[in-house]
Amino acid sequence: MLRPRIIPVLLLQENGLVKTIQFGDERYIGDPLNAVRIFNEKEADELAVLDIFASKKGKEPNYRLIERLANECRMPLCYGGGIKNLDQANRILGFGVEKIIVSSLAIENPKMISTMASYLGSQSMVVAIDFKKAMLSRKYEVMIHNGTKKTGKHLEDLVKEVIELGAGEIILNSIDRDGTMRNNF
Repeated sequence: MLRPRIIPVLLLQENGLVKTIQFGDERYIGDPLNAVRIFNEKEADELAVLDIFASKKGKEPNYRLIERLANECRMPLCYGGGIKNLDQANRILGFGVEKIIVSSLAIENPKMISTMASYLGSQSMVVAIDFKKAMLSRKYEVMIHNGTKKTGKHLEDLVKEVIELGAGEIILNSIDRDGTMRNNF
């Protein structure tokens, strides 16, 4: 039997870490470099860092901070936030980051996922899907831009699409349960 893997997900907002509740009510919880040091000591299996500020504001990734995080991290590091093209992804992987995480790109430019997977390898391509329970339905609706924009797509359909496009891993984020300490589904 496979042992469970521990993969903390850190949310960056500008240069600090935040905790959210249902993708809102951001509260500062600390310094990202210090958090990486703590998870190094705890021997986490992998670490995911999502820059929600870059995603929300349409900003470029904070390359300087990403490089510092990669230099400090003693486990596989995944980064997402503001990545829109192959050049950005290559630059981030060049710092020693092992995986790229994209989210809104799956809706806005799905062919880019296929392009990135072809050049970088599916093992380096992660798609994060934010979703919430659709009203009056048993379906889950996909949201983008940190849960602020409806896509009209259902979770099950998008999961199938991104697998076909070459995503090596998928992160499912339940907006309804984010930060509530309840199970994701």
